[in-house]
Amino acid sequence: MSLTKYLPTAVPLPITEEHLREIVAKTKDWALMHGAAMRSKKHFSEDGVVFAPFVLIPSCFPRSEFNKAVALQPVLNELMHRVAHDQLFLTDSLKETIQVDEFTGNLFKIYETVQNEGVTQRISLGLLRSDYMVNTNTSNSIKQVEINTIASSFGGLSTRRTPSVRFVLQQLGYGDLNANLPENTALEGLCGGMVEAWKIYGNENAAILFVVEEVTMNICDQRFHEFEIYRQSPQTMVIRKTLTEIANSAKLGTNNELLIDGIQIAVVYFRAGYEPGHYPSKREWDARLLMERSQAIKCPSIQYHLAGTKKVQQALARSGALDLFLTEAKKIEAVKDIFTGLYSLDFDEFGNQAVQMALDDPERFILKPQREGGGNNIYGMDVRTAMLNMKDSKERSAWILMERIHPPLSKTYIVRPESEEVPDLVDVVSELGIYGVVIGDSQKIIVNRNAGHMLRTKLSSSDEGGVAAGSGALDSPFLVDIN
Repeated sequence: MSLTKYLPTAVPLPITEEHLREIVAKTKDWALMHGAAMRSKKHFSEDGVVFAPFVLIPSCFPRSEFNKAVALQPVLNELMHRVAHDQLFLTDSLKETIQVDEFTGNLFKIYETVQNEGVTQRISLGLLRSDYMVNTNTSNSIKQVEINTIASSFGGLSTRRTPSVRFVLQQLGYGDLNANLPENTALEGLCGGMVEAWKIYGNENAAILFVVEEVTMNICDQRFHEFEIYRQSPQTMVIRKTLTEIANSAKLGTNNELLIDGIQIAVVYFRAGYEPGHYPSKREWDARLLMERSQAIKCPSIQYHLAGTKKVQQALARSGALDLFLTEAKKIEAVKDIFTGLYSLDFDEFGNQAVQMALDDPERFILKPQREGGGNNIYGMDVRTAMLNMKDSKERSAWILMERIHPPLSKTYIVRPESEEVPDLVDVVSELGIYGVVIGDSQKIIVNRNAGHMLRTKLSSSDEGGVAAGSGALDSPFLVDIN
């Protein structure tokens, strides 16, 4: 299906080349001087950064749909919290996948181990992000792409985009339009959740542990979280360790306190651990189990990590599934409204039907594995090829089939680092992320709130949209009223 519907532009376009060169140069410097930056993949150095790719003119987004997503986030927080604490639902949803997907299987073994031993720390911290696209096939209503329960990134860089966009509009002579840019408190909200969990732990000498990659490209986003925690709670120590370093230095105290180099850990915040490459050996898996056995409050706990898998997302879309977790009909209908078609590929009647649908009309669907971090999905005619290759294999149970969302197009300029060229006016599509904070145990939710937003924009011709992966660009929603 070709995309033909365009959203309006925030300001008249195109911009003259002379004016464009000037404003791009200013905005690049603004981004670098305010930390909207990342380490360079081309010329990596721990001592240098380049600005993160950004959209010069903010992309329009339907105001009513933005407000809907914001209002819905506490409901999704509640839903995911309850899903994470339902052992029967998680087990039933993942029973086929864990047989054929080694990574998800290893996560599930840790989950089973701590459930059988008895959960040491019953409080979990969820820093979630629900991602949406506007769907032209459903009268410009939002549809959920996925919900992230681990390493929900870009809260820091997103909060730098809003003032940058305000600067651009002011420079272009449209400062009066800044009222259409919603305030973004993602960094404050996410870090506030970590500080609240730290306080609930109840030891002012304990630290927050950031679990990070061996090489961190998205360093500014992570450091902004660290520095914001310090701003909100100066006495709270933050330490950064890889899973390998944790394997080398972590142990449990007499009461299952998590100790790293003698420092007690109150909160474990995973910015790594969501993909197989983060676990190069059994020792890293043992470190993950050690943390799960500890008194530290995990973000996410292993059950929250599993609740965020694509397979569980698909299971929630089954008829009657939401009724298991939400009691109010209004909430159930609101969540159903954002779901697009999600189909199991298990070896049963429904899985066989889904396989046939994908073979008959591959352009209608996306194939998704149980992976986070972007770059893993299969699109277009490749869906048919992949399905033919695995339709008779148990491997297919590790994937889900999702109806493709058809977002409207926008026109804008994407500015990328380490390029001297003046950006072209291009067709793009956008994905909105809404952050949420939820803290609680299986019996009670203590904290449940919205925590800001982000907008990622990519070329309309690009399937993947990850900013860290180099496909997408940071944006800020410019709210408009659309019939």
